Amino acid sequence: MSKTESVGIIMIEDDEGHARLIEKNIRRAGISNDIRHFTDGTTALDYLFNSPEGPALNGPAMVLLDLNLPDMSGTSILEKIKQDERLHRTPVVVLTTTDDKVEIQRCYDLGCNVYITKPVNYESFADAIRQLGLFLAVIQVPEVDPQ
Repeated sequence: MSKTESVGIIMIEDDEGHARLIEKNIRRAGISNDIRHFTDGTTALDYLFNSPEGPALNGPAMVLLDLNLPDMSGTSILEKIKQDERLHRTPVVVLTTTDDKVEIQRCYDLGCNVYITKPVNYESFADAIRQLGLFLAVIQVPEVDPQ
């Protein structure tokens, strides 16, 4: 990956309001990277693993992952990403309303890089996402492994 290459952000979030708020506040933090939004795990996994534009075939990305999805658990998606040879280094930020300590530990055990509990209050949520945007502005993302 060249120093100027932009890392795509894959957002897996079924709540449209949360998705809009996340994207708006990431943009407010100065992040202009492409954001692909998926509302279910099945479509997101197909993109991640099979799409010519997806990270398994096309290079580095970062995943923002909600745990509560309509068709499968976010932990299942996390596990699939971290077990794949091509994607196991892909940074995964869990961004969810679940604050259960057992679930948090499970996500870290499965390989998530950051776990953020969405605040209930709108302003707190917006502030947390702006801070996430600042974090995204400075992190380094490894290239995917060759096939």
